[in-house]
Amino acid sequence: MKIRYQIPKTYDKCDIKAILSKKFLMSGQMIKRLKIYGIVNVNGIHARVVDKVNAGDWLYLELGDTDFKLNRDPEIPVLFENEWYAVINKPSGIVTHPTHGHLDDSLITRLSDKTLHPVMRLDRETSGLIIIAKNGYAHNTIHEHGDIKKTYTAVVYGKYEPEEGLIDYPIRRREGSVMIRDCAPDGKESKTLYKTLKYNEAKDISLVEFKLITGRCHQIRCHSTFMGHPLAGDGLYGPNSIDNPNTSFKDSDKIDRIMGRCALHCSNLKFFDPIEEVQREYSCELPQSFIDLFAE
Repeated sequence: MKIRYQIPKTYDKCDIKAILSKKFLMSGQMIKRLKIYGIVNVNGIHARVVDKVNAGDWLYLELGDTDFKLNRDPEIPVLFENEWYAVINKPSGIVTHPTHGHLDDSLITRLSDKTLHPVMRLDRETSGLIIIAKNGYAHNTIHEHGDIKKTYTAVVYGKYEPEEGLIDYPIRRREGSVMIRDCAPDGKESKTLYKTLKYNEAKDISLVEFKLITGRCHQIRCHSTFMGHPLAGDGLYGPNSIDNPNTSFKDSDKIDRIMGRCALHCSNLKFFDPIEEVQREYSCELPQSFIDLFAE
């Protein structure tokens, strides 16, 4: 990690530690690592993080242990990588963070033995694009200033009428449940745009594109179920689930078995890279299981 930054009038007479925290959104732990293992200088002269700087000074930071390459795993395609972050196409069935029972086979542990920082989160069964930052600075900066726009594609039961529109209904945690969410008037504001891409009348399933305006837990799954179109293979909100059973879809049991997981895929990411100051956009193909359902 290398940063060269000219101090503006806004930070005149500020100490370096305050600038690292306010401007670069560095955590206390990262500032400590930079102080111990990295390089901090002002106008080419070594400086301490407690030193004050003047407007017009040049601040230079370097922390070498963040400049590494991710492991190349044949099951985990890397679409883009630089010293700050990578864009990954996560397969279904892999948890993002290490958890009990998945300490060694999570996404981030398979990608590196270094500390990684997912900028966004995908559930274990959800596949598709995810941004993985290589250090806390990149994570916080992209998270706060990246304006990340995510597009998901899902297989749902039934046919949306109208074929596209806005789902605008609050979501809250279901009473007595740690995980399940419900659409409820007293929930948090939640908005999802949807657009039907394809409908299979024989199976009564649709391929639908969802764009998140807000980012609530299980938002797409909860909203689509609320609209009468649960996702295929969804063990929490689907028609064959214990918590949200629905007998309206006669072939859902067969389709769920074929799908084998919740049919949700992050297919497109658009975001502003505040480090390189450029717009980024990445797309990935649909899982073969989605394609096969509509090809039959």
